[in-house]
Amino acid sequence: MNFSENRRKRKIWIITAFVLLALLMIVAACAIYVGDYYRADQEAIEAFAPMNEVTFRTLEDGTMVFEPENADVGFIFYPGGKVDYTAYQPLMAACAKQGILCVLVKMPFNLAVLDMNAADGIQEKYPEIEDWYIGGHSLGGSMAASYLADHTNDYKGLILLGSYSTADLSETDLEVLSVYGSEDRVLNREKYDENKSNLPPDFKEVVIDGGCHSYFGMYGAQDGDGTPTIGNEEQIHLTVANIVKVTG
Repeated sequence: MNFSENRRKRKIWIITAFVLLALLMIVAACAIYVGDYYRADQEAIEAFAPMNEVTFRTLEDGTMVFEPENADVGFIFYPGGKVDYTAYQPLMAACAKQGILCVLVKMPFNLAVLDMNAADGIQEKYPEIEDWYIGGHSLGGSMAASYLADHTNDYKGLILLGSYSTADLSETDLEVLSVYGSEDRVLNREKYDENKSNLPPDFKEVVIDGGCHSYFGMYGAQDGDGTPTIGNEEQIHLTVANIVKVTG
């Protein structure tokens, strides 16, 4: 083996080693990213009264269904990005207490962007539901809106919590509710305002005085969020009251 061949093989080995190292670093970074998420505050959830007043069950894929008796309205909910989906149990339970069948979807690695079509097939399981709404919190709301853009005939409306739609729904007759807290510092207000034009002209906007970004669920304070001046339970109840006005 001559010198040039040795040099060529060593160069190939070095390149291969660098590629493998880069791939290893990418995998490690992804693992750290998906593993760093907001955990549900189980103690606060258990203390939330409506949790003990409605029936709910967990399906094989992790989806949680809150089932009030004689419901004719359904709500499919996409959780916020990097938030444990069980943190939204109180919101779902409070909606169910008002007669809305709620389906809380579990997302891969807590990211709705990885399964935007998670709502597929859910409606067929509940033929008794006459009117369906879909929505979500933050990233989950945006992904729900994007999904809805291709399924407008299957839904009556969209519910956005601390979120906005990048999909154009402006020419539809969907009932749209957008809710955010006055102290929300996570929601990008510039993008929120820019994307209002994607919603029907008669969409309803509600600003919860003293509310923040994270209080739509129960997972504690979110990095970069503002300081709320109302309690977590109060924000959830106010949110549900507005959801009922739209879906009722």
